[in-house]
Amino acid sequence: MRARMHDLFGGHRLSPSQRRIAQYLLDHPREAVFLSSVDIAEKVGVSQPSVTRFATALGFDGFPEFRSALRSALLARPADQPAAGVRNEIQLLIDAEIRNLETLRDTLADLGPLHKVSAALAASRPLPVIGLRVSAPLAQLFGYFAAKVLPDVRVLDVPGSTLEDGLTRAAETGAEWVLVFALPRHPAETKKAMLWARRVGLKIALVTDQRLSPLAEHADVVLAAPVCSDFAFDSHAGATVLCTALLHTVLGATPTDQQASLDLFETTAEERQIFLSR
Repeated sequence: MRARMHDLFGGHRLSPSQRRIAQYLLDHPREAVFLSSVDIAEKVGVSQPSVTRFATALGFDGFPEFRSALRSALLARPADQPAAGVRNEIQLLIDAEIRNLETLRDTLADLGPLHKVSAALAASRPLPVIGLRVSAPLAQLFGYFAAKVLPDVRVLDVPGSTLEDGLTRAAETGAEWVLVFALPRHPAETKKAMLWARRVGLKIALVTDQRLSPLAEHADVVLAAPVCSDFAFDSHAGATVLCTALLHTVLGATPTDQQASLDLFETTAEERQIFLSR
């Protein structure tokens, strides 16, 4: 049933608010098909127009048409899956990455630790985020989305005294935690930054490739996602998924009024025509 609903939502670029709506529908499929757009808005914590925009983003004229398609999707019989043929080199590499994702999935069976660190990060004012060298894009990704909900997110991706100054100012203005992304190869600069963070009194949440990472001993909390080294360059699919999962749980740990800022952004973004329509 979830797979058929994923097919309905797939291939569409959804805003964070719309993804929350989609997640609610995935979690409550049999209930959702009988709810109105107002009911769903109340359940998710968004406005009724956001639910309508979600339906139109999927290509429907309005919510009633979407709900009819949703009901049909739930009643549809699954199509037969084509038999897998001989895989080429890249497909085999992707298979290795899929196994890494399965490993990550299994390690997240208990969401207690993830929720705990997410609540701590969401409460930190400000929240510095470190990512150096190959880890810089993940820090930027987290920072971009987290800043839509958290009031003060500071991405630090330049090593040296500038980074140390940023950590010092964050600690002086009330920060309690710093989030560090550190994927192989682990830069010595990241270790230096973590030691400085500890010196100025910050607790450290580390996202890395394994719990035995050479940087793990310097962190208060370690979140690990396997990195695929079978390609010519490392593939960070698992780390990216973990980053997205962390964003998801950080959002869930923020007060409702802060979550509402996402809905406000989507409304103003539509008015300002920030994004191209499909």
